[in-house]
Amino acid sequence: MKIVLVDIQGIKKYYNVRAEFLARERASVKAVDGVSLKIYSGETLGLVGESGCGKSTLARLIMRLDLPTEGRIFFEGEDIFKLSGKDLKAYRKKVQIIFQDPYASLNPRRTAGSTIGEPLLINQINDREGRALEVARIMDIVGLTREQKDRYPHEFSGGQRQRIGIARAIILKPQLIVADEPVSALDVSIQAQILNLLKDLQKEFNLTYIFISHDLSVVRHVSDRVAVMHFGKIVELADNQELYEHPLHPYTIELLSAVPAPDPGRKKQRLMREGEITGTTDGPGRCPFYPRCPARVEICDKDDPELKDRGGGHFVACHMEG
Repeated sequence: MKIVLVDIQGIKKYYNVRAEFLARERASVKAVDGVSLKIYSGETLGLVGESGCGKSTLARLIMRLDLPTEGRIFFEGEDIFKLSGKDLKAYRKKVQIIFQDPYASLNPRRTAGSTIGEPLLINQINDREGRALEVARIMDIVGLTREQKDRYPHEFSGGQRQRIGIARAIILKPQLIVADEPVSALDVSIQAQILNLLKDLQKEFNLTYIFISHDLSVVRHVSDRVAVMHFGKIVELADNQELYEHPLHPYTIELLSAVPAPDPGRKKQRLMREGEITGTTDGPGRCPFYPRCPARVEICDKDDPELKDRGGGHFVACHMEG
């Protein structure tokens, strides 16, 4: 039986901007626009889409780093936006993040050991000796040597820096980790090592991952389910194999057509759609993908489709699949 860890209900995050230069009226940029989603304990949910589609904004809302315009998020049945004080601090121990850039996310004036042990210090866990032992243990687990604890970030390679970031994220024994493009800044040869490390840690600590990426081949390697975002909405959600082998939404099909074929001799058709990219600001209630969609029909210009189950847990927001 699957246990729901995170229950996202109609979450929205709008930002007000001026519609035109020197204009008094304001329009709303819909960074996240009515997302409802359940994340199950122990799974890896891949979150994919173009830059600016709302992936990182949704992650910030889940981490309680931002407040929503509308909607609620429940973690183990508790509304995270009602938490404050000690309850909020306890929640943030349960939810950690791995950043995209392993160098920018580390303080250049702190040693590796100090960086990894800082969460323990902030939360007043163990005494000085106990924290040192825990830091050494976690460094062993992520593939760093104990002798490296006194080195500074510039003395490590990119992959080693990311291991420091991972160690910092898991040292509080969280339940949920948001991995925001955790391997995109690394060499391809190092990416596989970090991805394998994340999978090993998931088994060892029973972690739940939200894995954000624009690289669909990486997401396919690590995810149990995949959610495709387009202009603040989830347009398709399905099990990993089902989505990659039987994509239903035209946007998902277009994204998958851009994934390079592993066989150099195999020709793969890249779908390039014409049309204006719109949908982030106030406008008619049509499907945001309408201008670029090859399968659009008249209703698509008037009605933005809802995400519906097409069978077997394969959810799609498209009139053509109705």
